[in-house]
Amino acid sequence: MADTTIPGPRRLPDIKSDYAAMTQRKRMYSGVLLILFVALLAAGFDLADERNAGGFFDGLPKLFEFPSELVVEAVQKISSLPGNLARYLPALIETLNIAAVSTLVGASAAIVLSLLSTRGLARWPQLIPIFRRMMDTMRAIPEIVIALVLIFVLGGGPVPAMIAIAIHTAGALGKQFSEVTENADLKPVEGLASVGASWLQRMWVGVLPQVAPNYLSYALMRFEINVRASAILGFVGAGGIGAELRVAISWGTGRYDAAAAIFLLLFLAIIAIDQVSSHYRDRLVKGH
Repeated sequence: MADTTIPGPRRLPDIKSDYAAMTQRKRMYSGVLLILFVALLAAGFDLADERNAGGFFDGLPKLFEFPSELVVEAVQKISSLPGNLARYLPALIETLNIAAVSTLVGASAAIVLSLLSTRGLARWPQLIPIFRRMMDTMRAIPEIVIALVLIFVLGGGPVPAMIAIAIHTAGALGKQFSEVTENADLKPVEGLASVGASWLQRMWVGVLPQVAPNYLSYALMRFEINVRASAILGFVGAGGIGAELRVAISWGTGRYDAAAAIFLLLFLAIIAIDQVSSHYRDRLVKGH
């Protein structure tokens, strides 16, 4: 006959000893994982150092040589700074245009993808996993990889950079937009559906007004990221101020004053964009 007795309450010392044993096991597992992580990191670093031309430790003492030479030459040629700023300002504007267009195109695609991949709102619920995997793929591939492929196909210039950043932006913003959309109130959507509104009308009238402030906030934040990305892509031939910076640095000593002016332009532009977008994000989200 099976034992049907109900076990009595556990004593406090037993609970404490069990908790102490569980904590000790967790610490042991964490310690093992930490040791494994450090070992893998050391092995990877050693391999990377072997493959690095010249070796990491051999080049470490020279780490501050370039910044010091750049600053010294920029100070010596301080009179040429205004002319260099005016000379490279159009390249900065081109970089900002690349970031703005790619953000607009990517955000527009992200809105469509987020609405099509949100449960309860999707036009074709059976295709939700497909749209979600599309967004995963878009944001998983770095912009520079997409840009290199497009430059090989389309040639150098701002268009490959714009397309590459827009694709990555669509995937990144699509994920954020879908999380915002999942928290939208469905009552307006249900009310519109009851009077025969189409799916597009339900999204336009019932959903987008609710989520528009958060959409705009995320899009402004992404614009800041895309400015940096478009400047980096200039190094691989995608135009903008990054291309000018690559040329100035490649010339070496004698052109470091131009590189310093470009660095200053980028710094001032990013600071200004960050301050302005932060201000408007606060107004959109908090309403003041």
